[in-house]
Amino acid sequence: MKFDDILVRVGEFGFYQKRLYLILCIPAINVGCYMMMLVYTMHTPDHRCKIPGYDNDTFLEQSDYHRQLINMSIPDPDDPDSIYKYDRCHIIQYKSNVSSQVKCTEWVYDKSVFQETFASKVNLVCDDSLKTSHAQMIFYFGVLAGDVGFGSLADVIGRKKALVISAVLQVSAAVSVAFVSNYYVFVVLNFLVGAACHGVFVPATVLSVEFVGPSKRVMTGIPIHMFFAVGLVYLAGVGALVRHWQYLQLAVAVPCIVYVFYWWIIPESPRWLLSQGRLEEAEEIMQEVAKKNGVKVTGNLIVGEKIEIPKGERIWHVYKHKVLLVRGMILFFNWIVIAMDYYGVTMHIGNLGGNFYLNQFILAVVEFPAKIGSMLLLNRIGRQKLHCLIMFIGGAALLCTIFPVLYGKEELQSLTLVLSMIGKMGSAAAFGVIYIYTAELYPTVVRNGAMGTSSCIARFGGMAAPYIASTGDFVSGKFGLALPLVIFGGSSVTAGLLTLMLPETLNRKLPETIQDGIDFGKKKFDLVMMKKVSKTSIPENPASSEQEEANNLLWTNTQ
Repeated sequence: MKFDDILVRVGEFGFYQKRLYLILCIPAINVGCYMMMLVYTMHTPDHRCKIPGYDNDTFLEQSDYHRQLINMSIPDPDDPDSIYKYDRCHIIQYKSNVSSQVKCTEWVYDKSVFQETFASKVNLVCDDSLKTSHAQMIFYFGVLAGDVGFGSLADVIGRKKALVISAVLQVSAAVSVAFVSNYYVFVVLNFLVGAACHGVFVPATVLSVEFVGPSKRVMTGIPIHMFFAVGLVYLAGVGALVRHWQYLQLAVAVPCIVYVFYWWIIPESPRWLLSQGRLEEAEEIMQEVAKKNGVKVTGNLIVGEKIEIPKGERIWHVYKHKVLLVRGMILFFNWIVIAMDYYGVTMHIGNLGGNFYLNQFILAVVEFPAKIGSMLLLNRIGRQKLHCLIMFIGGAALLCTIFPVLYGKEELQSLTLVLSMIGKMGSAAAFGVIYIYTAELYPTVVRNGAMGTSSCIARFGGMAAPYIASTGDFVSGKFGLALPLVIFGGSSVTAGLLTLMLPETLNRKLPETIQDGIDFGKKKFDLVMMKKVSKTSIPENPASSEQEEANNLLWTNTQ
């Protein structure tokens, strides 16, 4: 008997699971906030050098005298096509009636968007401007470390302990970030925040699915990621209200203390308890599930029963074969591009003008129709075609931004934003599709390992995103504004077209062994599967049960 059989017996998604599921979805809100937090705290406002000896200097012109002083002290940009009014890094110095330009050490900032960001607080501009991208890259590396480290820890000490330990670290590091003024301490603390927030989210996500019956997991795999988008909406709303990086940091960090109290609220995973031989504890939990679900159970569910515990397999066995290696590289490239576009467009949108907070809010809201739409179309037009289509449309929209940016005036700024949002919708929708498509393409014996590896590979896209988003800082003129979106768009179109080299999985018997994976998509494989089907008693649609099993892995989507 499998553990899923017990879940069917006590109720696959009854009152107990619904309540627990809602509780475990809440951490996704904070994950959404932290995955984009540095877009706000590391935002670099428009700026220029501070006029020496003028203590009351501000970015905005105060009077005619102040304007004349600025014109005398601040040179024009070297590039006549520059989008900036002033040179941002040099000041005019006069000696013996001879003027020269020298680098400045103090700056004044435009405070119309933020009263203060960490970047403006410690002057991460000019020669230090790339440090903002370094900080974002290190944060995403922390997320990767959290995925691997706390994911492994949860398998050793249990989901509940790993979650609470991560929650304590998350609150401590996140609150501390708000009170630092040293760049290197800030970066180290944000690395810990990245690791800890996923250290909370991964065990919470695993727990949420381990209590749900097999036929309900696809249904529960989508909403938890809607909570991620709720976090993005919350971040934009609070940011617009406080307009200061410290207050924003605290507004996200302080509520995280709730997760420390999960120790007294949530149960341990009975699946994990079974794997540790702690049958009595698992029995007690499952009896409680049955009771809360209103299911009467006679006798034991676990103690005294023979429960099948599946064994893990090694993912590297797949890549010994050319067909599976090529297939894996295409999937990995798609994972990297999707993550890169998803985070990169959000990072760059603040450079395109318009209301910063409204743009971020809209980018968050568009995720809801994107994810729901992709799931509605998934079983209608197939995984391959749908993924290729949304990657191509999203990428083409980003490529098209070059025209309104280069040739349009301010009245076309809204068109640029609309095209960018279509690109963001494409990557948001692709996240849902690629998880299911990847799960179905890999053989059953390595499916879990393949999903974990793919999720980790995607983090490299997140690490690359801030550097690509900042390429415009090193390319002058309007083309610098369009360049990051062109890179994101071209990568998306390429990844989408490469998907056409992969086999379709919709309504197909899925591969179970490594050899099945090699033969998958060939007529030979279909004929072998048809012979197996004819010899066994199975449902009318033989692909449904395997695809349901693969779709169950949708919960691993941690973006």
